Formats: sequence, C-alpha cells, structure tokens
Amino acid sequence: MNFLIPIQKVDLLFPIKQWLESLEICQPKMARLLCKMIPASCPFEREIKLLGRTIAYIPPLCKLNPFYEQIIEIRFKSLSYLANECGEDVTIYC
Repeated sequence: MNFLIPIQKVDLLFPIKQWLESLEICQPKMARLLCKMIPASCPFEREIKLLGRTIAYIPPLCKLNPFYEQIIEIRFKSLSYLANECGEDVTIYC
C-alpha cells in the first residue's frame, strides 16, 4: 500500500496580497502620490561600466518582492484612474 499524504502549499502572504488587490483608487491626490512613489521600472537594475565596457550587471531584483505584482497593479489602477476618471495626462509618470 502507498500511503502518500498530499501536501498543500500554504501561502501565508495571501491575505495581504488579496487586500492589496482589492484596493480601489478613488482620490486624485492619492493616485498621483502612488504614481510618483511606485517606479515604472526596477530601480535596482544596473550595468556597471569601466572605460566603456560592462564589467558587471545587476538584474532587476524587484520580482523577488512577494508583493511585486500587486504593487504594479496598484500603480496601473492609479494611472487608469487619473487618465479615465480625472482626464489627466499621465505621460509624466511613465
């Protein structure tokens, strides 16, 4: 007989992720602040050059953040709110 017990993967961060995903953007001031605070690309990605030659490359580390997708979604919601609801030009945040 084979007595294998199925192992369930438990995501302890799920409640926080779910809360972040459920956030609604409904204030222009807050949306602008979020667009300014959350960068459009990873600020940690770097190429280290010496005499014009790349000697080291630091890959984008943001995806190691367990809340990366939720934070990017909040930025997108903020940009969409400003563009669609407030009629603002959001190119200054890109």
